[in-house]
Amino acid sequence: MKLTMSMIAALATSVAGCASGQTSPPPPPSPSPDAAPRTVQPGAPGEDSRVLETHEVAGFTPLPHTEADIRFMQGMISHHAQAIEMAALIADRAESQGLMLLGRRIDISQRDEIGLMERWLAKRGESGPGNHGHGELGAAHHSMMPGMLSVDEMARLAAASGTEFDRLFLEGMIEHHEGALTMVAELFAANGGQEVEVFRFASDVDADQFMEIERMRAMLDALPPELER
Repeated sequence: MKLTMSMIAALATSVAGCASGQTSPPPPPSPSPDAAPRTVQPGAPGEDSRVLETHEVAGFTPLPHTEADIRFMQGMISHHAQAIEMAALIADRAESQGLMLLGRRIDISQRDEIGLMERWLAKRGESGPGNHGHGELGAAHHSMMPGMLSVDEMARLAAASGTEFDRLFLEGMIEHHEGALTMVAELFAANGGQEVEVFRFASDVDADQFMEIERMRAMLDALPPELER
């Protein structure tokens, strides 16, 4: 029989494979359709999450909310409301286009989070903070919640414009965000945040506002030097 070039090449490849003793690895096994989904339990503050065994899932009872959770949600609604009030001042007063974009992001995100907190409270039969931090209730809450601007500070911000407004806004909102981080720390220090929804929300607030603080500090550093009065 006369061998063609293609036959010779195929034979050479087969011999080389046998000589080396190497074979193609088998494909990874497909997941079993009967495999049970994993249940992950979030860890307490400072602890890792863990996968629950089947017998643990069967007897697992979600942790209830606490008074610390209620105070945190009620307080954070008022806290977010003031941030929205501050952001509403930007359109007619700000100099920086970047600040306008920041204000829009703050307004959208914190309105969404207020809705989340209101639903959380209503679902558990708890009341909200009333008028969301405005008027007499808001003034009373100023001394209770860290980072809240005073009535005089809000009036000074509203009276400013241009670069002066940009500076006052960034300084005030950094302080405001740092107050939110303190509120999260106080929640966990009081053994709150054990309920899954509260833990996730508080953790998101901590991460998001920390990143916004870093962004605002960079924006503040980029402003022209403040003129001496």
